[in-house]
Amino acid sequence: MDYTKVGRIVIIGGAEDKKGEKTVLKDVCEAVDKENEIFVIATVATDLPEETANEYINIFHTLGVKNIEVLNVKEREDAYQKEKIEIIEKASLVFFTGGDQLKITSLLGGTPLYNTIKSKFKSGCVFAGTSAGASVMSEIMIVSGWDEESPKKGTLKMSLGLGLIEGVVIDQHFDQRGRIGRLLTGIAQNPQILGIGIDEDTAIVIEGIERFYVIGSGAVYVIDGSSISHTNVSQQNQEETLSIFDIKMHVLKKGDKFDLLKRKPFEYS
Repeated sequence: MDYTKVGRIVIIGGAEDKKGEKTVLKDVCEAVDKENEIFVIATVATDLPEETANEYINIFHTLGVKNIEVLNVKEREDAYQKEKIEIIEKASLVFFTGGDQLKITSLLGGTPLYNTIKSKFKSGCVFAGTSAGASVMSEIMIVSGWDEESPKKGTLKMSLGLGLIEGVVIDQHFDQRGRIGRLLTGIAQNPQILGIGIDEDTAIVIEGIERFYVIGSGAVYVIDGSSISHTNVSQQNQEETLSIFDIKMHVLKKGDKFDLLKRKPFEYS
């Protein structure tokens, strides 16, 4: 893939400010021409598509977005419909709401709509997602796992995501729900990928796939397992506490950047 031509990705840790300064959502809007381009709200993950769509339509209208359409997929057969595919084909930005990330992949995976999403991203369309819509952006995603618990071998369920960004796994509501244990478990199982935990009202903005910068009020945690020298992760003794030696973690705040290829953070300039 030519990473210089792919779209921008804004990955939000959930519970973004919707009533105050709306800093994160403002940044999402600034990625497109708000007067002329089409902004799509994808409600695939939520069980309340109409209510969720209306909430975001009102917010994005107040932020100056003129042309908003809604993509709602309730059954897999919807992802084969020409009118649904045309919504994505016209889009300059696609925003996935929160809900259940497994709904997104199970409804879209392998369909013409999914293929259109991948094609649009490769041609420069911007994609954004919050909460479940954030987790699904990566090649591998966390589906479920225990919050506020020590890392355990058998407590994590993972699946394939949309695959817009490769080589990472995303977790959201990170500090607020105590998810460090489950992300550590994910990286112990897959040390070749980076784990990225994103706090609420916080986002990473990925441009060109090679690097990202942080926006919002919280922190972003990057876990690098490439230097792990020992771990007891295996299929045996699933309830045993996980042991990991020489794992690396970076904590980034608003304005910090991270190079995904070099696996190194650096200050924003």
